[in-house]
Amino acid sequence: MKPHNDLLTRRVEKILPSREGLEKSIFQRKIRLYQGFDPTGTKLHLGHSIGLRKLMEFADAGHEVIFLFGTGTVLVGDPSQRDSARKLITQQEIDENINDWKRQAEKIVDFEKISVKQNGDWLLPLTLKDIVNIASNISAVQLFKREMFQRRIARGDTIWYHETMYPLLQGYDSVAMDVDLEIGGTDQEFNMLVGRELMKKMKGKEKYVLTTPMIFGTDGKQMSKTSGNCIWLTDTAEDMFGKLMSIPDEQIVPYMELVTDIPLTRIGQVKSEIAVGKLHPMDAKKELGIEVVSRFHGKNQAEIAKINFEKTIQQGEAPKDIPNFSLSTLTSGATIVDLLVQSGSVTSKGEARRLIDQKAVSINQSPIINYSGRAGSRSAGQFSISELKSGDIIKIGKRKWLKLVQ
Repeated sequence: MKPHNDLLTRRVEKILPSREGLEKSIFQRKIRLYQGFDPTGTKLHLGHSIGLRKLMEFADAGHEVIFLFGTGTVLVGDPSQRDSARKLITQQEIDENINDWKRQAEKIVDFEKISVKQNGDWLLPLTLKDIVNIASNISAVQLFKREMFQRRIARGDTIWYHETMYPLLQGYDSVAMDVDLEIGGTDQEFNMLVGRELMKKMKGKEKYVLTTPMIFGTDGKQMSKTSGNCIWLTDTAEDMFGKLMSIPDEQIVPYMELVTDIPLTRIGQVKSEIAVGKLHPMDAKKELGIEVVSRFHGKNQAEIAKINFEKTIQQGEAPKDIPNFSLSTLTSGATIVDLLVQSGSVTSKGEARRLIDQKAVSINQSPIINYSGRAGSRSAGQFSISELKSGDIIKIGKRKWLKLVQ
């Protein structure tokens, strides 16, 4: 097999039961491996790209790689890292999400080099006898020891029986595909180890588990769609670059290691130069931003995004191509919150209120502090919708702008 120096080190958190055993296998023969993705949402973020990159490393090294859509497991809903049950998803949503995911993943994944499967093909036809046979290999006590279940029990919350089935069903994927290795984030370790146990008991075969690190979002907390701290693969070049500029300084090196192909020697140099003050963290972020944005939008768009960031954020200039929003589209009684939502500047009224509370929305450089929009005494920074006029410039957060027109 083709050697790969970073295959078992870079973007790797843990290998079970041993790195040495897996290393011996992959350099002696072609192995079969996979990573599963439950299509529960329409968008992928940079955290997802870590596992996708690892899959392609194995594919490029000549191994058989499977990109598995959890069309069966998604009907149950993965309880990993969740303190409440997931809402059930419809088949139409599943189909739409799969199409969206493939379009986004192709920026990283060469679908000519890997196989795409759906676990609904073998999970949905299972009979009661089959499910009982699978479940007889794993103890109920083992399933209920999961940390998120224990938190719910402590609070007196419900654990639904179908949630306890999820690790069994995901674990059976390994048996059905007869794999040698499963890749997943650290939050999937429990599920993957159940699969390892099922492989050993049902097929008498060793299965390795490789976990990839989780990445932190723009606020320094674990990146997740529910936290609003994601850098989405669908973000525009400018938004993606701007978000990367806002990550905490301590995340520069982890981002370079996990979501780029910057050589480790250069990353080590960046780390050392930042530590001694030779390299400013912002300059390191710009290097990171160029690398990441180029991957998804091309080098030219990355350079333009960098220039726009320097002009609009660092130098305080308004961009030249501000999108227009017509005041005439607002209905009677609309508020500034309605304007932000209707213009597409935010995704919800809650997000609009949160930004205004943080003084992150301004009109003609004056922060808005009265987001009700109702008329009243006007102090510095307070606005009523009725006072807005054509030509006013609204800035939303650090990177979004609107120009009001009639």
